[in-house]
Order: sequence, then structure tokens, then C-alpha cells
Amino acid sequence: MREKLSRRERQIIDCIYERGRATAEDVRADLGEDLSNSTVRTLLSILEEKGLVRHEAEGKRYVYVPTIPAAEAGIEALRKVVKTFFADSATNAMAAFIEAADARLTDGEFDRLAALIEAAKAEKR
Repeated sequence: MREKLSRRERQIIDCIYERGRATAEDVRADLGEDLSNSTVRTLLSILEEKGLVRHEAEGKRYVYVPTIPAAEAGIEALRKVVKTFFADSATNAMAAFIEAADARLTDGEFDRLAALIEAAKAEKR
């Protein structure tokens, strides 16, 4: 998702990803701010024009769904976070995650990370 988004557009797309699908009313409820129906619908239309969401008609209302799978969007978002906050270093990002107080990894998760690191080493990534 290389499209530039405004803060409000980002909030709306995040809401839709969290829910998996959302109506304009869902978005308004989740944002918890005094946004008009018109504003939310306009922003949803903009996101649709940008190709980031599509709508499905359910009765008289539209339900919006992301056009980019969550995993793909997550990878792109993570790339931006790593670049912005960790000097474009996966090592710095992983170290910060592992050292975070609320990040408790299971033995299985440590094993998976170790396997991913070994595979990346073998491929010289």
C-alpha cells in the first residue's frame, strides 16, 4: 500500500482492517469523534477511488472491505515503521520488539524466529 493517506484516511482504513469489513456507521462509532456521516462517506469514497477499499451492498447500506490482504498491508506498514523508527534496520526493530516489556515470546515463537533467521542467512538476505 504505497498510497499516501491522510491521518483520517489512515484511521478509517485501520478501522476496516480491524473489523474485516465495516459500514460508515461502524467507522463513526469506532473513531469515537464527532464526524458527520457525510465526512465519513466522503473519505470512504476517496479510499475507494484510491483502490484501497471496495464496497458491497447489503440492503440499503454499503459494507466496505479492504482490497489489499491484511498480511500484505501489514508488511508494508512494518517496512515504514522499520525505516522511520529503526534506521531501516530489521535487527534494531527485532531487538526492540524482543526487549519490549510486554513482548513475551513462547518457545515455539523463538524457534520460528531462529528458523527464519537461519533461512535468511542461507539465502544471504
